[in-house]
Order: sequence, then structure tokens, then C-alpha cells
Amino acid sequence: MNWTDMPPLNSLRAFLALAENDSYTAAGRKLNVSHGAVMQQVRALERRLGVVLVERRGRGVILTAEGRTLARDLADGFAIIERGIAHLTGDEDRRPVTVSMSPAFATSWLMPRLPDFKRRHPGIALTLMPTSEILELQHGGVELAVRYTDRRNLSDLAGVDLLLLADMVAVCTPDIIGGREITRPSQLADLPWLEELGTDEASDWMRRKAGETAKPPATSQMPGNLIMEAVRRGDGVTYTARPFVEAELRAGTLVEFFPDPHFGVYFLETVPEPYRAPVRTFLRWLRRQTGPVKRV
Repeated sequence: MNWTDMPPLNSLRAFLALAENDSYTAAGRKLNVSHGAVMQQVRALERRLGVVLVERRGRGVILTAEGRTLARDLADGFAIIERGIAHLTGDEDRRPVTVSMSPAFATSWLMPRLPDFKRRHPGIALTLMPTSEILELQHGGVELAVRYTDRRNLSDLAGVDLLLLADMVAVCTPDIIGGREITRPSQLADLPWLEELGTDEASDWMRRKAGETAKPPATSQMPGNLIMEAVRRGDGVTYTARPFVEAELRAGTLVEFFPDPHFGVYFLETVPEPYRAPVRTFLRWLRRQTGPVKRV
């Protein structure tokens, strides 16, 4: 490496802090310096490189195209430095394992099992990110995700790390059904349905079960972590994984209709190996919760 061609580290650090915080004042707080010091470092970097990296926009700043490219590369570089230092000092293994999964999976499947993990591994911290958004996995960020698809896409997932093949069912409280005998999926179209924001699970279920010309159900959308609470309250029908509602089905507080055996596919995605020791431990524990999963 030609060190004489490299801009000073302080100016690179000041620019990245500015890029991450969108203002000189906020960047200064992060670096424990004045906003003027950050501005001076960034201007010195622009002169050194001969390009404009930042433009004023109202009270804040925006990055130019060149600025965005440099900020992305610097973020990757500083992340590598951070991991190297953390590994050397032992801080790497004390950092929480950050896990992404759907809100429904987090609330109904993972959370009830976490006390067992904490009892077995009290020294490992977890950061759970329940979201329907597909978050990018990266070392130093989200390292593990539980993804969902259905059996129709299973052939496209050759070689993936399967966690759970779940029967999927339509469920609701007995009170919603009343005295009616439900023998056809189309009969459920007259009931209120609840589904996760941004999905069309209810309409997809009705098309598959009752045909393309079936009456679409009236649906209300909400965050996935709120759906089962609403279903238990008697607000409507939802389509969910049977393992999420096994206890209620056994107790009779919920009833199920028209199951789809092994239709729900939950699989694991991880950052590239090697994994940190806490990540390996959490993965082993997670797989033990379901045991070996066979493709069907």
C-alpha cells in the first residue's frame, strides 16, 4: 500500500460520520469534536481528492454520487477494521447475535422458546429484529435470518438450510363460526380475515382452495405480531402455521379448517462462514428446536 497517497485517517473518519448522520453537528457529536472540525476535515478531503463529496441542502447535507460511492467503500473498510480489533480484544464474541425473522414467527414460535436458550447460554446476548422486510445480512450487522416461503417455491431452494416445514391452517375462534357447519372453503369468504401488512395470504388461500372465481374475503391488514392477538380476541380468521397455534387448538379456544400439510417453509440464511462462536451456538440451539427436517 502506498501510504503517501492515502488521505489522513481523520478526514476519512469525519466524512463517513457525516455520511452516516446527514449533518455536521450530528457527526461532530459522534466523534466528540465540533461541527466546524468535521467541516474542516471534509473540505480538506475534497481538496485532496479533487472531487465534491457533499452538497448543502437546507440545514442538512446530501452526498454527491462520488460521495455515496466513497461512503459505501469506507463503511466496508471501517467495518473490517472494527471486526479485526474486536476479534483481537475479545469484544467480537460479546457482541449480540442479531437475528431477523417475521413478526409472526418471532411472537408465536421463537419467543416462547427463548427462556430455554437464555437458561442454557446466559452469556450470549440476542438482538431480535421482527420485520417482514428482507434485511441484508452482513458481518457486524444482521448475521442470521429466518425466512419464509411456501411449498410451491421449495424446488427453487435447493440446498437451503431448512428449519421448519409447517402445516398451514385457517384458524379462528369457535364464536365466529357459531353453529354453522363449514364444509367448503368458500363458506369462509363471508367472514372477516386478518393478514400481515403487504401480503395477500387470504386471497391466495381462497383462490387455491375455492377456485379462481371464488368470492375474495374481506381482509384487514396489520403487523404480523398483532394478528394472533386479534384472532384470539375473535376479530377474524387468519392463515398461519399450525405450530404457532398448537396449544389453542388442543384447548379448543381456536378451531382450524382445510389444512395444507407441510406447506409453510421456514429456512435459515446466514452471513458467510466463518461464524462467530455465539452465532454457531445459537444456530445449534435453533436447529435442535425442530430436529432434522426432511424434504417432502
